[in-house]
Parts: sequence; structure tokens; C-alpha cells
Amino acid sequence: MENKTTNYLELFDANRVTIEQDSIPLMNRVREAAREDYCRHGLPSLSEENYNRTDIQALFDYDFGININRVHFPLHDTKGFSCDVKDMPYMQGIILNEHFDEELSRGLGQLPQGVYLGSLKKFLLENPQREAQMSQIYGRYAETDIDGIVALNTLFAQDAVLLFIPQGVRVQDPLRLIQLVRADVPMLLFRRVLIVLEEDSAIDLLVCNHTLDKHNFLVDQVIEIHVAQNASLKLYDVEESSSQMKHLSTLCLRQYEGSEVLINGLTLNNGVTRNSYWTRFMGTHAKLTLAGLAIGTQKQHIDNFTYISHTYPDCKTQELFKYVMNDESVGAFSGRVYVAANAQKTDAQQSNRNLLLSPDARIFSKPQLEIYADDVKCSHGMTTGQLDDEALFYMQQRGISLEEARTLLSIAFTDDVVSLIDLEPLRASIVDVIASRFSEQELLHCNKCGKVCF
Repeated sequence: MENKTTNYLELFDANRVTIEQDSIPLMNRVREAAREDYCRHGLPSLSEENYNRTDIQALFDYDFGININRVHFPLHDTKGFSCDVKDMPYMQGIILNEHFDEELSRGLGQLPQGVYLGSLKKFLLENPQREAQMSQIYGRYAETDIDGIVALNTLFAQDAVLLFIPQGVRVQDPLRLIQLVRADVPMLLFRRVLIVLEEDSAIDLLVCNHTLDKHNFLVDQVIEIHVAQNASLKLYDVEESSSQMKHLSTLCLRQYEGSEVLINGLTLNNGVTRNSYWTRFMGTHAKLTLAGLAIGTQKQHIDNFTYISHTYPDCKTQELFKYVMNDESVGAFSGRVYVAANAQKTDAQQSNRNLLLSPDARIFSKPQLEIYADDVKCSHGMTTGQLDDEALFYMQQRGISLEEARTLLSIAFTDDVVSLIDLEPLRASIVDVIASRFSEQELLHCNKCGKVCF
């Protein structure tokens, strides 16, 4: 057993009483199984197929603090971090480090009756009859034997942020969730999020990730999503953190008959990012659109891993990930679509397309299909290239400078991922951010709620 694995186990064992006293039975019940799985797996290594492009163990080597006693780090400027995407109704929740902050959240009274965004602990104290329902999701969708990252999060998480949409409620206006990292010292944060949509419900959710201090941070985040029969979720996850941020996110989705889900993850500014998407169909006639965009400059590192499990017939997946890498940045994509023998009539399309703007930038891609059914329509593909010299020459002949031409072509390359954003004001803001990255202007944020970008 490696020292780093032992160190975290010893830290958990020494503080287990404190961790569990400040948590809830639902979360405490799964800790022992998480401990066993973490002992068995440890942290992922580069020798493992799913992690051979991101050195997870090196990320955990740094001497981070862990906020077991939940010390509050106040914001220096609360007005400076409020989402103001134009023409979007104002409903905003804020997660400060690992915990939901009611005082900073605004406009949640506009949510329809029964819709809840806040602490899972508070929700179950007020709605104890819901504990059985939540126990079927928490720690079940994000199984702790997936890897040591999930197990470690389950060991240390003391509360979770819950978004709950009751049966039949279709939230008309988009909801924003801003996730802020703020501390006076380098920190390792364990963030847990549950998104639960009951039957025939719907919501559009924008998640923004920002870093407020110039310290080394490591976020171990686990998101569990339940989308019930005929429900609809559109999730836009935008990362605009700092170059010193290490962000590990594991998203586990279960969607049921007739449901529709769009997940669009956009990494626009970061240090090291690893996104893992584990999705599973739990009923027929369901549809998933899974997309991602990565913009890499300097020595940024962006790694997306996907595993889409088709275990029911007549389901459809559309998967598209695009990377634009410059300078010495590194991008990685590994995606697998699994089709079980009984999942006939599956329609699964997987595509990874990459653009290299520098001879020192790197892309590693591994799209995969694993098919056991014989009546399916599945495809996968990958392309990597540079900007078209003829197109650059054509644009320069019409008075456009070389740099402007490169910027315009790079923006055009990202269009089919950005166009999946149905919220027009957000889409326009994202285009502005992308333009600022390619043209080497001062870095912008998608909604100017993050005034610091480093």
C-alpha cells in the first residue's frame, strides 16, 4: 500500500468521529464500504488504462489542508461574484468551497413550489420521509469501487448540495449555481452534489466554477444525477478556474424511460482538469447528448473520460468532444460506448475532433465501441489537425490579419459544441470568452461574476 493512500486513511480514522458528528446518517452509512474500497484501490496510477494521461497520485502529493472542522473563509467582495448574464432571470445558488451558502445565494424564492436547492442535510431534516429515496441515489450511482477518487470523496464529504425537482414541475427559467473556491492556505476540497429530477420534471442548470485565491487547490468533486421517466435536464458546466487549480470531477448519471439529458462541459481556463462521466440508461426511448469543449494554453492539462452504458433498447446517444490546444498544453480524450446484448435499436454516435495551434501542444485520443447487440447504429471517430493554410491565405487576401484570421477560424471550429447551449445570452458570453483566449486579450469570464482570472 502506498504512503499517500495510508496517509489519507490515517487522517480519516483520526477524524472520523468529527466527520460523522457533523454529517447525517445517510452519508455515514456508506463510509465503511468506501474505506474498504479505498484500501483496495488506492489512488489511480498512470498504469491504469482509464488514467494513463493524468498523474492523479502526483496531484495528491502536495501538502494540502483539509477543512474537517468546516472553518468559514469569508469572501472579500460578495458583490463581485454574482452572475449577471444579460437577459437571464436571476436565480442563483452559491457553493463556497464544499458547502452551500444560503446568505450569498439570491433569488431562490422565485423557484416553483417544491423545488429545492441547498444543503442535503437541511433537506432531510425538514423532509425525513425523503431519506429512503435519497439513499437509493447517494453512494449508489457513484459507487465507491469506481476508483479511489470517488471512495476518498465519500470518506470525507460531510454534506452535499442537493437540487431537487419534484414530479411534474418544469422550471421555466434557468438556474445558476456558482461554485467558488476560497481559502487562505492551499486546500484539498471534497465537494458532493446530488441532482434529482422526478417524473415529468425539467430544468436548465448553469454551473460556473471560479477560483478566488492564488493558492494551490485540489477539488475532488462527485456529482450524482437521477433523471426519472420523461424528465428533462440540460446541464452546462463551465470551468473558469485558475492555473493553480487541480480539478477532479466524477459525474454519475442514471436516466430512465423517455428522459432527455444534455450535458455540456466547457473548460475555458484551468490548471489540471480531469472529468469522468459515467452514464447509464435505465429505461427505453431515452436520449443523451454528451458534449465537451476544451481550450488549452500555456501548460494547461485537460482530460475527459466517458463511459456510456446502453443496457436498454431504443436509446440514443450523441457524443461530441472538441479540443483547441496551444502553446505546451495537453489534452486527452478517452470515451467508451458499451452496448449490451439486449440493447437492440441503440443509436450511438461518438466523435472527438481536435485542433492544434502550436507544434508543442499535444492531444491523446481513444474513442471506443464495445457492442454485443446486432441491430444497432453506432459510429465513432477522431480527427486531429491544424488550421487550414488555404483558408488563412484566403482571409488575408481580403484584408484580414493573420492573427485575426486564426482567431476567427478557431472560434468557428468550436461552434457545434457552443451551439448546443440553448441559452442564447450564455452562448454569446461563451463566444466572447473563447475569442479572448484565442486573441490573447485580457481573459474574460462567461458572466463577469469572476473578476479575478489567473
